[in-house]
Amino acid sequence: MSLFARRRNVPEPGPSEQETASAPATLDTGTPFSLRDERAPSRIPSVHFTVSISGIWSLDGSAFQHHAPDALARTHLRGHTTRILRRHSVLEIPAAQDAVNAVIARPLTPEPGLTVHGEAWLTLTDADLSIAEEHLKRTQHGDLEREEMRHRIDFLRSVLSDPDQRTVWWIDQYPERLAELHQVQEATAGVTPPRDHTHNTVEDEVARFVDQLLAEMRTPQQREVFLRALTQTLRALGSTDLEHAAARLATSPSARPGADTT
Repeated sequence: MSLFARRRNVPEPGPSEQETASAPATLDTGTPFSLRDERAPSRIPSVHFTVSISGIWSLDGSAFQHHAPDALARTHLRGHTTRILRRHSVLEIPAAQDAVNAVIARPLTPEPGLTVHGEAWLTLTDADLSIAEEHLKRTQHGDLEREEMRHRIDFLRSVLSDPDQRTVWWIDQYPERLAELHQVQEATAGVTPPRDHTHNTVEDEVARFVDQLLAEMRTPQQREVFLRALTQTLRALGSTDLEHAAARLATSPSARPGADTT
Protein backbone atom coordinates (compact mmCIF):
# COMPACT_ATOMS: atom_id res chain seq x y z
CA MET A 1 0.00 0.00 0.00
CA SER A 2 1.35 3.42 -0.90
CA LEU A 3 2.21 5.79 1.89
CA PHE A 4 1.00 8.71 -0.22
CA ALA A 5 -2.64 9.70 -0.57
CA ARG A 6 -4.09 9.67 -4.07
CA ARG A 7 -7.35 10.99 -5.52
CA ARG A 8 -9.17 10.36 -8.78
CA ASN A 9 -12.54 12.16 -9.08
CA VAL A 10 -13.57 11.43 -5.49
CA PRO A 11 -16.77 13.38 -4.74
CA GLU A 12 -16.18 13.76 -1.00
CA PRO A 13 -12.89 14.05 0.94
CA GLY A 14 -13.57 10.99 3.07
CA PRO A 15 -10.80 10.43 5.61
CA SER A 16 -9.80 6.93 4.52
CA GLU A 17 -6.43 5.52 5.59
CA GLN A 18 -5.36 5.00 1.98
CA GLU A 19 -6.23 8.45 0.65
CA THR A 20 -5.63 11.01 3.37
CA ALA A 21 -3.94 11.80 6.61
CA SER A 22 -6.11 11.66 9.72
CA ALA A 23 -9.14 13.90 9.30
CA PRO A 24 -9.72 16.76 11.75
CA ALA A 25 -12.63 16.96 14.13
CA THR A 26 -16.24 17.59 13.07
CA LEU A 27 -17.10 21.18 12.17
CA ASP A 28 -19.25 23.35 14.36
CA THR A 29 -22.74 24.41 13.29
CA GLY A 30 -23.02 27.34 10.86
CA THR A 31 -23.32 28.04 7.16
CA PRO A 32 -21.26 25.35 5.44
CA PHE A 33 -19.23 25.67 2.27
CA SER A 34 -16.64 23.52 0.59
CA LEU A 35 -13.70 23.47 -1.81
CA ARG A 36 -13.12 20.26 -3.76
CA ASP A 37 -10.01 18.93 -5.49
CA GLU A 38 -8.23 22.26 -5.90
CA ARG A 39 -4.58 22.35 -6.95
CA ALA A 40 -2.15 24.11 -4.64
CA PRO A 41 1.61 24.42 -5.39
CA SER A 42 4.03 22.80 -2.99
CA ARG A 43 7.60 23.73 -2.09
CA ILE A 44 8.42 22.58 -5.64
CA PRO A 45 6.26 24.95 -7.75
CA SER A 46 5.63 22.40 -10.51
CA VAL A 47 4.36 19.80 -8.01
CA HIS A 48 0.91 20.31 -6.48
CA PHE A 49 -1.19 19.13 -3.59
CA THR A 50 -4.82 18.28 -4.25
CA VAL A 51 -6.81 20.14 -1.59
CA SER A 52 -10.34 19.74 -0.30
CA ILE A 53 -11.71 21.98 2.46
CA SER A 54 -14.94 21.82 4.43
CA GLY A 55 -15.64 25.18 6.04
CA ILE A 56 -18.21 27.21 7.95
CA TRP A 57 -18.83 30.93 7.98
CA SER A 58 -21.01 32.92 10.33
CA LEU A 59 -22.04 36.57 10.73
CA ASP A 60 -21.72 38.47 13.97
CA GLY A 61 -24.20 41.33 14.16
CA SER A 62 -24.95 43.74 11.31
CA ALA A 63 -21.46 45.19 10.83
CA PHE A 64 -20.70 42.96 7.86
CA GLN A 65 -21.44 44.65 4.52
CA HIS A 66 -19.95 42.23 1.95
CA HIS A 67 -22.49 40.98 -0.60
CA ALA A 68 -21.00 37.46 -0.92
CA PRO A 69 -19.80 36.06 2.43
CA ASP A 70 -19.56 32.55 1.02
CA ALA A 71 -17.09 33.64 -1.70
CA LEU A 72 -15.08 35.72 0.76
CA ALA A 73 -14.86 32.77 3.17
CA ARG A 74 -13.64 30.42 0.42
CA THR A 75 -11.07 32.95 -0.79
CA HIS A 76 -9.75 33.50 2.72
CA LEU A 77 -9.24 29.82 3.53
CA ARG A 78 -7.86 29.15 0.06
CA GLY A 79 -5.29 31.92 0.51
CA HIS A 80 -4.12 30.66 3.90
CA THR A 81 -3.87 27.11 2.62
CA THR A 82 -1.89 28.08 -0.48
CA ARG A 83 0.64 30.14 1.48
CA ILE A 84 1.24 27.35 3.98
CA LEU A 85 1.59 24.57 1.42
CA ARG A 86 4.29 26.48 -0.48
CA ARG A 87 6.59 25.64 2.43
CA HIS A 88 5.90 21.89 2.40
CA SER A 89 6.74 18.84 0.32
CA VAL A 90 4.06 16.62 -1.18
CA LEU A 91 6.07 13.66 0.12
CA GLU A 92 5.11 14.72 3.65
CA ILE A 93 1.33 15.01 3.41
CA PRO A 94 0.51 14.46 7.12
CA ALA A 95 2.84 17.27 8.22
CA ALA A 96 1.50 19.60 5.52
CA GLN A 97 -2.11 18.85 6.42
CA ASP A 98 -1.45 19.43 10.12
CA ALA A 99 0.21 22.77 9.32
CA VAL A 100 -2.81 23.91 7.30
CA ASN A 101 -5.39 22.83 9.85
CA ALA A 102 -3.46 24.42 12.70
CA VAL A 103 -4.29 27.74 11.04
CA ILE A 104 -7.64 27.40 9.31
CA ALA A 105 -9.36 25.31 12.02
CA ARG A 106 -9.35 28.26 14.39
CA PRO A 107 -11.79 31.17 13.90
CA LEU A 108 -10.54 33.67 11.33
CA THR A 109 -11.97 37.10 10.52
CA PRO A 110 -11.57 38.13 6.86
CA GLU A 111 -13.62 41.27 7.54
CA PRO A 112 -15.32 42.68 10.65
CA GLY A 113 -18.50 40.74 11.38
CA LEU A 114 -17.53 37.63 9.41
CA THR A 115 -15.98 34.59 11.08
CA VAL A 116 -14.75 31.60 9.13
CA HIS A 117 -12.94 28.36 9.86
CA GLY A 118 -12.49 25.03 8.14
CA GLU A 119 -10.78 21.67 7.86
CA ALA A 120 -8.55 20.54 5.01
CA TRP A 121 -7.73 17.16 3.50
CA LEU A 122 -4.72 16.78 1.25
CA THR A 123 -4.24 14.15 -1.42
CA LEU A 124 -1.77 13.59 -4.23
CA THR A 125 -2.11 12.44 -7.84
CA ASP A 126 0.16 9.77 -9.30
CA ALA A 127 1.68 12.34 -11.68
CA ASP A 128 2.63 14.73 -8.88
CA LEU A 129 4.01 11.86 -6.81
CA SER A 130 6.19 10.72 -9.72
CA ILE A 131 7.57 14.21 -10.31
CA ALA A 132 8.26 14.73 -6.60
CA GLU A 133 10.13 11.44 -6.29
CA GLU A 134 12.21 12.21 -9.39
CA HIS A 135 13.03 15.67 -8.04
CA LEU A 136 14.10 14.15 -4.72
CA LYS A 137 16.40 11.67 -6.48
CA ARG A 138 18.04 14.45 -8.49
CA THR A 139 18.45 16.61 -5.39
CA GLN A 140 20.07 13.76 -3.46
CA HIS A 141 22.35 12.95 -6.41
CA GLY A 142 23.42 16.60 -6.61
CA ASP A 143 24.08 16.73 -2.87
CA LEU A 144 26.30 13.64 -3.12
CA GLU A 145 28.25 15.09 -6.06
CA ARG A 146 28.80 18.40 -4.25
CA GLU A 147 29.93 16.62 -1.09
CA GLU A 148 32.36 14.47 -3.07
CA MET A 149 33.76 17.55 -4.80
CA ARG A 150 34.17 19.36 -1.47
CA HIS A 151 35.98 16.34 -0.07
CA ARG A 152 38.39 16.29 -3.04
CA ILE A 153 39.06 20.02 -2.70
CA ASP A 154 39.71 19.71 1.04
CA PHE A 155 42.12 16.83 0.39
CA LEU A 156 44.06 18.83 -2.20
CA ARG A 157 44.18 21.88 0.08
CA SER A 158 45.49 19.73 2.90
CA VAL A 159 48.23 18.26 0.69
CA LEU A 160 49.23 21.39 -1.24
CA SER A 161 49.37 23.61 1.86
CA ASP A 162 51.97 21.33 3.46
CA PRO A 163 55.39 21.52 1.72
CA ASP A 164 56.39 17.97 2.67
CA GLN A 165 53.09 16.38 1.64
CA ARG A 166 53.04 18.47 -1.53
CA THR A 167 56.45 17.18 -2.60
CA VAL A 168 55.64 13.54 -1.90
CA TRP A 169 52.23 13.84 -3.57
CA TRP A 170 53.72 15.35 -6.73
CA ILE A 171 56.43 12.67 -6.95
CA ASP A 172 53.79 9.96 -6.53
CA GLN A 173 51.32 11.43 -9.02
CA TYR A 174 53.74 12.75 -11.66
CA PRO A 175 57.10 10.95 -11.39
CA GLU A 176 57.94 11.91 -14.97
CA ARG A 177 57.50 15.64 -14.23
CA LEU A 178 59.89 16.16 -11.32
CA ALA A 179 61.48 19.12 -13.11
CA GLU A 180 58.21 21.05 -12.61
CA LEU A 181 58.17 20.57 -8.84
CA HIS A 182 59.71 23.97 -8.16
CA GLN A 183 57.04 25.68 -10.25
CA VAL A 184 54.33 23.78 -8.41
CA GLN A 185 55.72 24.88 -5.06
CA GLU A 186 55.70 28.51 -6.15
CA ALA A 187 52.21 28.29 -7.62
CA THR A 188 50.72 26.70 -4.47
CA ALA A 189 52.57 28.79 -1.89
CA GLY A 190 49.39 30.67 -0.96
CA VAL A 191 47.16 27.61 -0.53
CA THR A 192 45.78 27.36 3.01
CA PRO A 193 44.66 24.16 4.75
CA PRO A 194 40.93 23.40 4.85
CA ARG A 195 38.92 24.64 7.78
CA ASP A 196 37.41 22.20 10.21
CA HIS A 197 33.88 23.54 10.62
CA THR A 198 33.45 21.58 13.85
CA HIS A 199 36.01 23.83 15.51
CA ASN A 200 35.27 27.22 16.99
CA THR A 201 36.90 29.65 14.55
CA VAL A 202 36.85 32.45 17.12
CA GLU A 203 38.83 30.34 19.55
CA ASP A 204 41.31 29.47 16.79
CA GLU A 205 41.78 33.15 15.97
CA VAL A 206 42.31 34.00 19.65
CA ALA A 207 44.86 31.20 19.95
CA ARG A 208 46.77 32.49 16.92
CA PHE A 209 46.68 36.01 18.34
CA VAL A 210 48.07 34.82 21.68
CA ASP A 211 50.83 32.90 19.90
CA GLN A 212 51.78 36.00 17.94
CA LEU A 213 51.64 38.13 21.06
CA LEU A 214 53.93 35.78 22.98
CA ALA A 215 56.35 35.79 20.07
CA GLU A 216 56.53 39.60 20.21
CA MET A 217 57.37 39.68 23.94
CA ARG A 218 61.08 39.01 23.58
CA THR A 219 62.27 40.53 26.89
CA PRO A 220 61.18 40.22 30.53
CA GLN A 221 60.45 43.97 30.57
CA GLN A 222 57.93 43.60 27.73
CA ARG A 223 56.34 40.66 29.49
CA GLU A 224 55.99 42.57 32.75
CA VAL A 225 54.42 45.59 31.05
CA PHE A 226 51.93 43.37 29.24
CA LEU A 227 50.94 41.40 32.35
CA ARG A 228 50.39 44.54 34.43
CA ALA A 229 48.19 46.03 31.71
CA LEU A 230 46.31 42.73 31.44
CA THR A 231 45.76 42.68 35.20
CA GLN A 232 44.16 46.14 35.11
CA THR A 233 41.94 45.13 32.19
CA LEU A 234 40.74 41.96 33.92
CA ARG A 235 40.02 43.95 37.09
CA ALA A 236 37.84 46.35 35.07
CA LEU A 237 35.99 43.39 33.54
CA GLY A 238 35.41 41.79 36.94
CA SER A 239 37.32 38.62 36.08
CA THR A 240 38.73 38.05 39.56
CA ASP A 241 40.31 34.64 39.02
CA LEU A 242 42.05 35.68 35.82
CA GLU A 243 43.14 38.96 37.42
CA HIS A 244 44.84 37.11 40.28
CA ALA A 245 46.50 34.69 37.87
CA ALA A 246 47.87 37.55 35.77
CA ALA A 247 49.08 39.35 38.91
CA ARG A 248 50.96 36.23 40.05
CA LEU A 249 52.63 35.94 36.64
CA ALA A 250 53.56 39.62 36.71
CA THR A 251 55.31 39.25 40.08
CA SER A 252 57.00 35.93 39.32
CA PRO A 253 60.83 35.96 39.15
CA SER A 254 60.86 35.20 35.43
CA ALA A 255 58.91 38.41 34.72
CA ARG A 256 61.39 40.72 36.43
CA PRO A 257 64.07 42.57 34.49
CA GLY A 258 67.34 40.71 34.52
CA ALA A 259 65.77 37.34 35.24
CA ASP A 260 67.15 34.28 33.52
CA THR A 261 64.83 33.44 30.63
CA THR A 262 66.87 30.61 29.16
